[in-house]
Amino acid sequence: MTQFVPTRQLRFFMTAVAPCPYLPGMTERKVFANLPFSDGAHVNDELTHAGFRRSQNIAYRPACEGCDACISVRLPVPEFAPTRTQRRIVARNADLSRDLVEAEATMEQFVLLKRYLATRHPGGGMTDMTWADYVAMVEDTAVRTHLIEYRLPSTDGGPGDLVAVSLTDLLSDGLSMVYSFFDPAMEKRSLGVFAILDHIRQAAAVNLPFVYLGYWVEGSTKMEYKAGFRPMEVLKPLGWTRLDV
Repeated sequence: MTQFVPTRQLRFFMTAVAPCPYLPGMTERKVFANLPFSDGAHVNDELTHAGFRRSQNIAYRPACEGCDACISVRLPVPEFAPTRTQRRIVARNADLSRDLVEAEATMEQFVLLKRYLATRHPGGGMTDMTWADYVAMVEDTAVRTHLIEYRLPSTDGGPGDLVAVSLTDLLSDGLSMVYSFFDPAMEKRSLGVFAILDHIRQAAAVNLPFVYLGYWVEGSTKMEYKAGFRPMEVLKPLGWTRLDV
């Protein structure tokens, strides 16, 4: 059956030119559209397959003049085999609990996010995010989305300390990791990589074939961790294809 995006419901716009957050000296521009509330989940599915990413009720993708460095990537779950290093990361975090919760913002999450941004992305576009901004990021959605919370073991009978969070969309063919953040003081745990490995496990458990990781920029230090996952598929003009290198 042919799939399509109901373009009559969508109006596409272009952002202004801005400094590129990934490649020094370069600029970026995005094309975006508002997701319809009436059929947001289906439209989000189709646009994700076409290389778009979701932010609240907006789907966007790079539209930079003279540059196509941002490449949409996804992991084929049935073929994934963790490396020795990745197995060690899973073992290192075996003590963490994982809870799937509704897409509802909490102050505990927000405090962790602000600490993450101040340490890992100082001066970035999200550094000045307010509580209201975070609530909108999590709760303003017309798609199937949820949060995964990772916590340390409890020491007093209550919930353990929150150390990582992932905002994740459920697609028809996989999980799309919209945004993840973690305690920057726990660098040895490699929590960002662990969250991806855990999503691969989650997808396999419910027979979803893909985990979508968003954009990968070869040569960007911020994106290096994504290149450690193999096999990986990239979106080319003729469709999704296996990355050879």
